Amino acid sequence: MAQVGIVMGSDSDMAVMAKAADILEELGVSYEMTIISAHREPDVFFEYAKSAESKGFKVIIAGAGKAAHLPGMCAAIFPMPVIGVPMKTSDLGGVDSLYSIVQMPSGIPVATVAINGGQNAGILAAKILAVSDAALLERLKKYAESLKENVQEKDAKLKEVGYKTYLKA
Repeated sequence: MAQVGIVMGSDSDMAVMAKAADILEELGVSYEMTIISAHREPDVFFEYAKSAESKGFKVIIAGAGKAAHLPGMCAAIFPMPVIGVPMKTSDLGGVDSLYSIVQMPSGIPVATVAINGGQNAGILAAKILAVSDAALLERLKKYAESLKENVQEKDAKLKEVGYKTYLKA
């Protein structure tokens, strides 16, 4: 049974939302990925959001561009956390999506990550689940340690080869 629902309004969002799926897989968190348009198929969307809790979802990650209604509509129906991922758009660069997602009415909160922030959405979903999953918390701590080690390795390389050679690599 999937713990996280990953939903997007269009397959054009797939590359960004795949980053959420990738990190969830790396952390051993089950998920289900779906394409649903809240505007073009509202009946299908409402069924998805209404049934998400009974499917076992504990968190929904919802990606959306432009008017970005999907995250807020999920939050209006699904009683547990929703993380919005604003998509970069050609018209306004994603700022429209960001503003739409963060400006939810009182009582309908949506946690929001950066524009095209699929990976951080996956990490945040895992952190929410880790509140009641000690093994997942340990995997998150190891992941954070790997990030630290990666930065230290890059710094060591910079010191070894200098910035001009580093930039060429």
